[in-house]
Amino acid sequence: MPNVLITGCSTGIGFAIAEMMARNGYQVYATMRNPKNSPALEQIAQKDKLPITILAMDVDDGESVQKVVNEVVSLGGQVDILVNNAGIAPVGSVEEMPFETFAAVMQTNYFGTLRCIQAVLPAMRERRSGHIINITSVSGKIYSPCFGAYASSKAAVEALSESLAGEVGQFGIRVSLVEPGVIDTPLLDKFTPQAVPSKYPNHIRLVAYLKASASHHVMPDTVAEMVLTILADGHTAFRNPVGADGAPLLNYRASVSDEQWIAAGSLDEDAWAASMAKLGMDVRKFM
Repeated sequence: MPNVLITGCSTGIGFAIAEMMARNGYQVYATMRNPKNSPALEQIAQKDKLPITILAMDVDDGESVQKVVNEVVSLGGQVDILVNNAGIAPVGSVEEMPFETFAAVMQTNYFGTLRCIQAVLPAMRERRSGHIINITSVSGKIYSPCFGAYASSKAAVEALSESLAGEVGQFGIRVSLVEPGVIDTPLLDKFTPQAVPSKYPNHIRLVAYLKASASHHVMPDTVAEMVLTILADGHTAFRNPVGADGAPLLNYRASVSDEQWIAAGSLDEDAWAASMAKLGMDVRKFM
């Protein structure tokens, strides 16, 4: 039974990946900052006798990451698969978002991913096997106004992953990216406009788009299913968009010039809402 270490499993996508992998023949080591605050996964594991071990891990802390990796090795012998999912996603303009928030996002989303990779990689290289799956986002390729902190961190993970894949392939290690669109998770409840008055209307529009897309109810299981697909024999794609708006958004962005994309940020409210309607998004009721 392959051993998989997953980060950010308290709710949403990480929770779904942990449960689905456990139901499909994997020994799951599900990590989160404070398991006592998120007992649901453990309750499901106990009720259905799933092979899930829940461990406390803070991806912002290198000692915490290494301790958990050592514990997994002690319990299971090795980490066969690492799924980096932990992340945070604040909304706000570059000017108005505090520098400390930018740093916190990069600390978790990028450096947290890097810490976990560096902790498992030596053993994977020595035995010449392993698979690292990084959950990024379409925002790693599409840079929306007032999503700069999140998009920057996911773009960094995309670049890191592609560089890493070129390095470790010779050692029998695979690297894969999952690029979700908008997924209906508890994270969306945190997507609220800034409490302070903003000079940038784009943050209200971004939240409206995210909530309009979430109303289509693409659930976290969709991402978990993609992880299983990536692990199936014969699947070789490096980048894997997922969700109702994943591939369409990436295709739309590729169809317009950089200048056209940037200019869309200056549309008035009616013109912007009309452009979203063409994409099947009723944003007005969320503004």
